[in-house]
Amino acid sequence: MRALLLLPLLSLLACRSSSSGSGDSAELMAQVREKLAARDAKLLNYQLEGTQKEGDSLSAGFTFAYRAPQKMRGTVTQPARTVSWDGKHLYEQVEATKQFTTFTSEVSAEKLSAFLTEIFTPFVPDGFRAPLLLRSTKARRAVSHPKAKEAVELSMSLEGDAGGGVVVTYVLRWPTLDFLAKRTRAPDGTEAEVRMEEEHCDAELGLCVPRKLTRHAGGLQVGETVLSRVDLKAPLPNDAFTPAAPDGYSVQTRTLVDSATQESGPKSPTGG
Repeated sequence: MRALLLLPLLSLLACRSSSSGSGDSAELMAQVREKLAARDAKLLNYQLEGTQKEGDSLSAGFTFAYRAPQKMRGTVTQPARTVSWDGKHLYEQVEATKQFTTFTSEVSAEKLSAFLTEIFTPFVPDGFRAPLLLRSTKARRAVSHPKAKEAVELSMSLEGDAGGGVVVTYVLRWPTLDFLAKRTRAPDGTEAEVRMEEEHCDAELGLCVPRKLTRHAGGLQVGETVLSRVDLKAPLPNDAFTPAAPDGYSVQTRTLVDSATQESGPKSPTGG
């Protein structure tokens, strides 16, 4: 699903660490970390359904379900495909080829975490998972924001060769840390932004999540994500993440291993 390509996999480059700031900035960062952890702890189960659109292309539908701590299921409609992780096995169902694959894992915990991040992060719109904070992260109170009485900005330079010197800035409502915007700036001055346009708020949980996000580049809107369903509370049974092969599908089992010749796992939704 090409539309999902624009959701960056920051967590592949990130690590939770202390800020390099000091004084008021360090104190604010400590509060941000505490509040982000508390926010994540409230989102134990959720289900999403919506569409994504890039440029003038047709909208493509997707769904995502999550159960803490690490059970996930995502579907895309173009091409029709489902991937699911039940905590032990990864499953991929591809409609076009009528293929159902179960992946067992023999990779290290670190590599498995990065692999699952690559597979599932594109299904999760900004605002549903807390941004992972890099060592370079700096925090400051925003002067104002049209959708918040108070806001905080978290800015970080992506690390390593893959980061390419890109600076990412999250704008979050204070003190609930609801997502308001994310801006990226490349060394050549290229800028892009994701903006929260509409949100779903839950008074009992004490937080809001995006219902509509728009993506902008060069001063123009280039895409959007619109959620038709946001359910933050419905409990999800374990078997919701352990699918069975549909009738008529070819079934196979493959293994992910730590080696240069390891078997290929399923592509992320960006791979089409």
